[in-house]
Amino acid sequence: MRGVRLLSQQEIRCGQRWIYSAGFNVGRALADTGRIDEELPAIERLLDAGARVAVLSHQGNGVDDANELDFVADYIADRLGRTVGYFPGNATPDAVDRAHALRAGEAVVFGNTRKHAGEMTNSAELAGRFAALGDCAAIGGFSKAHRAHASNVGLLGHRPAFAADSLVHETGLLAPWAGSSDELYSVAVLGGVKPEKTAIGLEHLTATYDLVIPGGAVLNNLLRALGHDIGSSTVGSRPEKCLQVSRNVLNRANRAELHIPDEVVIARPTGRDFADARTIPVSRGVPSDYAIVDFVLAPWVCAKLDHLTSHGGRAFIAGTPARYTEGFTRASDALLGALGHDRVNALLLGGDTTADLPWNGTKSTGGGSALHYLAYGTCPVFDALRTNALRWEATL
Repeated sequence: MRGVRLLSQQEIRCGQRWIYSAGFNVGRALADTGRIDEELPAIERLLDAGARVAVLSHQGNGVDDANELDFVADYIADRLGRTVGYFPGNATPDAVDRAHALRAGEAVVFGNTRKHAGEMTNSAELAGRFAALGDCAAIGGFSKAHRAHASNVGLLGHRPAFAADSLVHETGLLAPWAGSSDELYSVAVLGGVKPEKTAIGLEHLTATYDLVIPGGAVLNNLLRALGHDIGSSTVGSRPEKCLQVSRNVLNRANRAELHIPDEVVIARPTGRDFADARTIPVSRGVPSDYAIVDFVLAPWVCAKLDHLTSHGGRAFIAGTPARYTEGFTRASDALLGALGHDRVNALLLGGDTTADLPWNGTKSTGGGSALHYLAYGTCPVFDALRTNALRWEATL
């Protein structure tokens, strides 16, 4: 956080107009509220000081599935024990009027920023319209810190800004898992479907960790790179990029041992379910109408996990390793059992991972952002906050 101005060190004056950029990318069922809960202390501090707070957040993967955030406003109101309004717009004159009408100590959650195509492309014009909601900005939302969007990085080009407590907490939380260690045996489990698990996680963690266990689209792309048929298994949204990274990793010398299973569990997709599950050798290839839904840990990896639990070390899971919520739990349960040992300093990364897997230990709300931070020691939003601090050094 060097060079970043912190909200916790800023005096808040009654009546100040603040934009709070958050990352409330949670479903209406509120299965996991961690991404909301970690922002509440900072929002409450602003309100207690009499600030007028316009909350901006995204939800969903893009314009097509961007839902209303009224349920987020209701949840925040319930947790803080005060009225929190909701306004479905966020970049219109009506939204600006609503923000200007805020009273001291009042907050409104504005509409989903991903209703605009320009949000994810960091449109300067859209960022300028977001900026009209307030005079200064508090930047939270660690889960999107690795993405330069209009509502975080773009906003920082228009208003003096400060890192919210959630960013400070998350970077401090991740410190024990950063870099390589000659003293601690280190295990990284990479799964899910998002391309950063391969393009960032696989690329960098094979150079700093001792054992990398791929699952999900990460494993599927590695199997493709090895020439195996994977049928209709998911490969994520950037398959060619992930395939190239997989080939590069397989063809170079790595610090980490990389687990490629000899056996996988396959099943036939039937709508949202899977049928006819069976275990086959990877070498046989997956039929075109089947998908990989789980995998079998090789005996040598089980021995490495036994070493982890008996001697101690650090480990994390970023991305659900297999189709856990559909009942394919073999690999995940074995991994969770090892990581849950009291000698293992273990962490789960990301909203989908923490929502899918039964885990009562340490969690990070960021998946891709946590991997980006562990790989590079920074994220785009931190770089933008440092630039912002220099630009508005004397402000506030």
